[in-house]
Amino acid sequence: MRWKNLLAATVALATVALGGALAPPQPAAAQYGPPSGGVCSADARLLGFSDSLDKTTYEGQPVAGLSALSLTRPGHALALVDNVATTPARVFGLELDARRGKPEVEVESLTILRRADGTPYTGADFDGEGLVVERGGRSILASSEREPSIRRFRLADGKETASLAVPERFRVAPAGEAATNATFEALAASRDGRTLFAGMEGPLAADGTDADGRSRNRILEYAGKPGRDYRVAAQYGYRTDPGLSLVELAVADRDQLVALERGYTPGVGNTIKVFTVSLRRATDVTDRASLADAPDRTYLKKDLLFDLAECPPSGAVAKQPQPNPLLDNVEGMALGGWLPGRGRQLYLISDDNSGASQITRFYSLAVDLR
Repeated sequence: MRWKNLLAATVALATVALGGALAPPQPAAAQYGPPSGGVCSADARLLGFSDSLDKTTYEGQPVAGLSALSLTRPGHALALVDNVATTPARVFGLELDARRGKPEVEVESLTILRRADGTPYTGADFDGEGLVVERGGRSILASSEREPSIRRFRLADGKETASLAVPERFRVAPAGEAATNATFEALAASRDGRTLFAGMEGPLAADGTDADGRSRNRILEYAGKPGRDYRVAAQYGYRTDPGLSLVELAVADRDQLVALERGYTPGVGNTIKVFTVSLRRATDVTDRASLADAPDRTYLKKDLLFDLAECPPSGAVAKQPQPNPLLDNVEGMALGGWLPGRGRQLYLISDDNSGASQITRFYSLAVDLR
């Protein structure tokens, strides 16, 4: 881990604005410049982080448990709350400040998610984990891992207007083969909104985990149109790194996803890894009763983009043991636009589980999705 460059990291981060213009383009061989405090890998560089949301409130609601992130327009995003049973399901609007040398983020709006009759959902019946802002910005799709479900809500009043069909075997046992708290943790949409990807955090009972501790997950592909109905068009096999779970997806282009995997070891801390995932020649596994005997070529091909533990601490402070104090329970991810000569903007956000020993932390990175 590159912890010795802390001073260099502090100086470098002070000169970079969140999502703003960076240094002039450099040759491909030096895409991210010489090794310095901001380098996480050959293809990723930490631009900065902010703890400004940690343990705050907005309009009387705690800004906590942020488990999904989706951009609405440049400088603005929505964050979905993985709420506890006694608080309403909600989405916070965030303003991302690119004018300062260090990334800053603040809450600018609040939407309570409600049933069609106007009564609010709570954590007891809606465990928000995945979020997509539909094209046009008037509605969102939010996944709950409780049943699981994918519901559409109007942003104007937060009311539910529709829900997507979920195959029976993906329902939590005994209704289906999914495990509690291991269903639709990830949700992402293509740029045109015609394709959705819902990623399972864990495996179906028939798929299980291999001898190396790699979870055999499934990603559902939905086809449809923004604001209208979607149907399941395919299923893909996805194998996590040993001991990790799939917690978020982003769509890079027609043939590439970005995947976020997370793990936690008591007394040690979190593992946070981000991968590029190829959809080229992807195998539809819908008709496979089990992935336990599936050959390697059945699974989507993935490559490590960066391990967050390899990023510089950059002055971060952890509230519990961590391999790197920069780490926490990262669950949300959003892929932004192109940075001048520096690849794509990538945002991460951590879910503090509404607890005192964890942090709501916002990260900004530049990534090269070659």
